[in-house]
Amino acid sequence: MKLGKRKYSAFDLVNALIMLVLIFIMLYPIYYMAIVSISNGSSVARGEIHFYPVRITWKAYEVIFSDAPIVSAYRNTLIYTSLGVAINLFMTSLCAYPLSRREFYGRNLFSLFIVFTMFFDGGIIPRYLVVNGLGMLDTIWAIVVPTAINVFYMVMMRTFFQALPEALHESAHMDGANDLTVFWRVVLPLSAPVMATMTLFYAVSHWNSYFPALIYLNDSHLYPIQIILRNIVIQGDVASQSTEASGVMGTLVVDQNIKYAVVLIAILPILLLYPFLQKYFVKGSMVGSLKG
Repeated sequence: MKLGKRKYSAFDLVNALIMLVLIFIMLYPIYYMAIVSISNGSSVARGEIHFYPVRITWKAYEVIFSDAPIVSAYRNTLIYTSLGVAINLFMTSLCAYPLSRREFYGRNLFSLFIVFTMFFDGGIIPRYLVVNGLGMLDTIWAIVVPTAINVFYMVMMRTFFQALPEALHESAHMDGANDLTVFWRVVLPLSAPVMATMTLFYAVSHWNSYFPALIYLNDSHLYPIQIILRNIVIQGDVASQSTEASGVMGTLVVDQNIKYAVVLIAILPILLLYPFLQKYFVKGSMVGSLKG
């Protein structure tokens, strides 16, 4: 049996062309930052960088990784993100599971109270007063505790739990399991898609977050990388952030090298995380958004 050649219509060709253009538009800024970060500073200053690096040098990355404040901020961000995601998944799942059970008395009222907070917020000053009253200022807990549960993500997780077959709960209870055992031994192992989705959502949120640190942290040794990135990119304050940078500015490295190198380092972990969670991402997000 001979397989005929597939015919491509004009629509397929136009669609492929549009997709290639969109891919170029999305990837070129990242590529441009990469080639600028490894190009010679004088070539960057003269605007000679377009599609390939010129006189490649890794001095910008040497400056970044030899600078104590930047390295410390990067380590802080890793800690905040890891601990924050662990707290988020634990607290969100513990909140979503009872609300997903039909036999939970008053679940609609509790759901109403929780969803109410998604639309009406007390504001920055009340949150600051609460954090200050709990003695969490200038601590890691001021970053990870106030954002322990995102209501929208909790609703997605609750919807996923509701979609699990009721027979699983009934059979587990017939075998003598209590609600906590069913949650840990039955529900969570079957919830890999939504857990992976929530991990990605929460990780991106923590990694890109700078405003809580701007409000609750006064000690610069506790700053995340996004605060350093904000000072460098928005305020253009490169030399004060990096003691090494001031010594090589104008020779092999200019401020643009440092800016783009820091941006790439800041987004790299999320770019590396997404491919491992991609197979769960679509399923988890679609189930949580379509069956509410």
